[in-house]
This record gives sequence, structure tokens and C-alpha cells, in this order.
Amino acid sequence: MPKIKAGTSGRRRERLKQSRELKSAGGLTFNTGIGQHILKNPLVVNSIIDKAALRPTDVVLEVGPGTGNMTVKLLEKAKKVIACELDPRLVAELHKRVQGTPLASKLQVLVGDVLKTDLPFFDACVANLPYQISSPFVFKLLLHRPFFRCAVLMFQREFALRLVAKPGDKLYCRLSINTQLLARVDHLMKVGKNNFRPPPKVESSVVRIEPKNPPPPINFQSSAVQQLLEKNYRIHCSLHNIIIPEDFSIADKIQQILTSTGFSDKRARSMDIDDFIRLLHGFNAEGIHFS
Repeated sequence: MPKIKAGTSGRRRERLKQSRELKSAGGLTFNTGIGQHILKNPLVVNSIIDKAALRPTDVVLEVGPGTGNMTVKLLEKAKKVIACELDPRLVAELHKRVQGTPLASKLQVLVGDVLKTDLPFFDACVANLPYQISSPFVFKLLLHRPFFRCAVLMFQREFALRLVAKPGDKLYCRLSINTQLLARVDHLMKVGKNNFRPPPKVESSVVRIEPKNPPPPINFQSSAVQQLLEKNYRIHCSLHNIIIPEDFSIADKIQQILTSTGFSDKRARSMDIDDFIRLLHGFNAEGIHFS
């Protein structure tokens, strides 16, 4: 009789368990490579929706609706739900779930990559977001016009903590600064990995984002910052009949402003939002604008 290697049966059981976790009740295989981790705990779903404080007149944007666990609850609360889904299989599952019910007429599905989609008007965004698009989607949201009221979003725990980090925190970074300049950000609750099917490898958190209206006059979309600043400064000088020296250097001008405002020796991670606003005003007073 052949010998069975120790641990073989244990590994087989683990593979079978993982295979079952990848299957939905309808037999779908979830693609974790594009962030398909379905939120299965109805208590967590209800809590997220409650924290969005939806109104009966609201149009709600949902990204990554999956099999519709949250979508159905949103449809019960809101006037309309616009669900953006990349996977055609899940789109079919979503339509099947509301087919023949009064909720079907309130659902609009956009099929495709949300980052490449022109988003329509919405009042609130509620989503269990695919984690790999977290950063670009946050800034797509914050640059969206007209303004929305709030977004309640599920993120990977570390990303969520970066969003809400304060000056001096280990996780305080450019993401923290840029987001908090444009919005009020609050950490709402932690969500364990076992609340998802299949469970992700990381823990999660829910964050509420409320855009500031009006926003500060900053353009985050420019990739050549110094060239942008110099162009804007030259336009300002031309309009105000200010002579620019032949040896003008935008880098030297920036350093002069940093020195005069008292920020030349400060590290960005130690500055709060009021510091950045004062620095912005310092640049504006010298005719340098970021938009």
C-alpha cells in the first residue's frame, strides 16, 4: 500500500476550502485579481448604508456592486442607484436579482472601468471599492462636478488610515494632505476580513468623505508643477505690468516665498491643513497660482 505523505490531506482540505470560498451561491467564481471580495455580512452592509444618511430623493453611485448585497439595500433607501461594474457576469447577476421587482426601475448599471467612465450626477457614493483603484478613484471623486454630498467607502485598512492621518503621524503623507485639503475625512469603522467572500488578505475600514465646497484653488492634475507655476506667474506679471528680470528663476522665487512665510525649514509631514492654506496664500500674494 503506497504511503501518503504527511500534510497532503491537510493541504487538500485547504484547497477545497479556498475553492468553495471563491464560489458564490449562484456558482460564480470571483476574480480576486480585480478586487472581487463580496461583502457578505448584512449587519456591516446596513451599518455602512446608515452612516451614509441617505434621503429618499438621493441618486446614489455604487462602484463594484458584485452580486448586489448592498445594491438592493441602497435601492430600498434611495430614489435611484447608478451601479458601475466591470465584470459582465456580475452585471447579469445584478439584473437577475432585481428582475420583476419594483426596485428594477430604480437601477441603472454602467458597464466598464469606473476610472475611464464619465460619471453622471449623484448625491452620494456608497461602495465596497476594489482596493487597487482606491487612490485614483478618491481623486476622481474629489474632482467630480457638480459636487456630491458625501461618500462612504470601504478601503484597505492602511489606505484608510493614510487618508485620515494627522501631522506627525507615521502614516501622514501626500495622500493625507491632498485629500484633507479638498475634503473632510472621517474613519467610521473597522471591518474584519471574514466579512467578505472570498476573504481578502488584509483588514478593511470604512471612511466617510465630504468634499469642501468651495474647494481651495489648487490643481492636482498638473505633472510639471514648476513649469505650471512659472507660466502662471508670467501671465500674472503681464496682466499687472510687472517687469520680470532676465535672470528670473521660478525655483529661486519659490524658495524666497518659503523663507518669507516661515516654511522653508518645515517638513510637509509636520504641517497641518491650516499651514498649507497659509502657504498657499503666501504664493498667491506673490502672484503664483496653482490652477
